[in-house]
Amino acid sequence: VIAIEGPGSFAALIMETVPGTAGIMPPPAGYWAGVREICDRYGILMICDEVMAGFGRTGAWFAIDNYGAQPDLVTFAKGVNSGYVPLGGVAMTQEIADTFKDTPYPGGLTYSGHPLATAAAVATITAMEDEDAVGSAARLGTDIIGPALTGMKEEFPVIGDVRGLGCFWAIEFVDGYEGQKALAAAARAKGLVVFVAGTNRLHIVPPLNIPDEVLREGLAILEEVFSEVTAQQDAASPVKAVS
Repeated sequence: VIAIEGPGSFAALIMETVPGTAGIMPPPAGYWAGVREICDRYGILMICDEVMAGFGRTGAWFAIDNYGAQPDLVTFAKGVNSGYVPLGGVAMTQEIADTFKDTPYPGGLTYSGHPLATAAAVATITAMEDEDAVGSAARLGTDIIGPALTGMKEEFPVIGDVRGLGCFWAIEFVDGYEGQKALAAAARAKGLVVFVAGTNRLHIVPPLNIPDEVLREGLAILEEVFSEVTAQQDAASPVKAVS
């Protein structure tokens, strides 16, 4: 696209570091380094959207920390203060910040720098540091969530893919599967509320400080529900032998 439109047509490239609503899709190794190289080659700023994936969600303070690439700007919100008060912001390199020493930024918001929202951010970040919330998210993903979801994928053919990192995961069903709502209803009946995303996914995004035993209990319920629902559907649609 850059080649077709011409590099001069682009001021910046903004992308979610790990796309969230679209399906929690961690990019492959080397992807962000490649994006960085392209941006540097053409003089384009690289902006990472970390509204969903930032502040520990992926087991790193920012998701881009998992990929060894340096963005020019990072947008953030939500996790910065656990959503107690609406707050969003942007972090930038010193080079970009220096441009505003002589050229004022021609914009603003009614509640910019809101003291209550920013106080909540300071308290949240302090608590995350004190409790090692980021390290906890990384461990939960590596030791508990990843192995559990991988095991379910191997056991249940309706699961086409599981992917994620930290406390940011998705279960994607095979094409044509329509049982996700039944799975969600069955899980709710057992005390587990799961998030049905779109028409073919469940998102597994627990709190970064969830106790191990609670997380294991939830995953066990999910596995039990998969077993029950798929068994019911198999019984309702038995495979017919073909001679």
